[in-house]
Parts: sequence; structure tokens; C-alpha cells
Amino acid sequence: MGYEWVGMEFHSSRPNGLLRIYIDSESGITLDDCQRVSHQLSGVLDVEDPIAGRYTLEVSSPGLDRPLFEAKHFERFAGSQARLQLRVLLEGRRKLAGRLLGMRGGEVAIMDNEGREWQVPLEQVEKARLAPEL
Repeated sequence: MGYEWVGMEFHSSRPNGLLRIYIDSESGITLDDCQRVSHQLSGVLDVEDPIAGRYTLEVSSPGLDRPLFEAKHFERFAGSQARLQLRVLLEGRRKLAGRLLGMRGGEVAIMDNEGREWQVPLEQVEKARLAPEL
């Protein structure tokens, strides 16, 4: 449909589940864009039925606090402020915040707000989002 697939999240802990799809484009995303993609995806998901049970489909722009899912996202937004939540403790920490430095040998590099550089294997990043600088 001409949109960039940013990523998706599935939250099964809610009573009916929530499937959130993030899309983007060079000209930005409007409500009409989200509705078009939602309509198209709804039809495919109804036919393919990849998720058991009831869930809500939500199509969204990434927003200012854009989620980061893939190595290319960490490279693209190197220099930006970000927040990471890790799957496991790293030196007693599960959360890191600071300036993204990009990818280094398959690991996300970030300099925290105290000036310490951290490198985290991408598969150990549970959630990552940009932290808007307003």
C-alpha cells in the first residue's frame, strides 16, 4: 500500500488482546492512512486467522516516542535520545536511557545520561522507544 512497516506489538494480557501495527511514510501518517491500512489488514486477518481468540486491531503512526524494533531503526536514529527496557538485568539494570550511538557488532550502543557507554545484544532489548526532545 506504499507505507513503511515499522513494527507491531501484541498484548495478550488484556481481556481481548490488542494487536498494534505501526506504519509510517515520508509525508507522515494521517487518520485516513490508518483507517485504510486497518480495513485492508482486517480482511486479511479475518481470512488467515493467525491469532486465536478475540483481539482489537489498532493501526497507528509511530509518533514522537517512536518504537524501535530492528537494527536498522537503531542505526537510523543514532544521535537521538532513547529509552530501552531489557529482557534481563545488565549490571543490575533493566532500563537504560540516553543517546543512541547505533549498532556495533550486532549490539545496540547507547550512552547513558551519566556518560557511560553500554552495548546490549539486540535480542536482549525487550522494548525501545525514542525519547522526544522538546
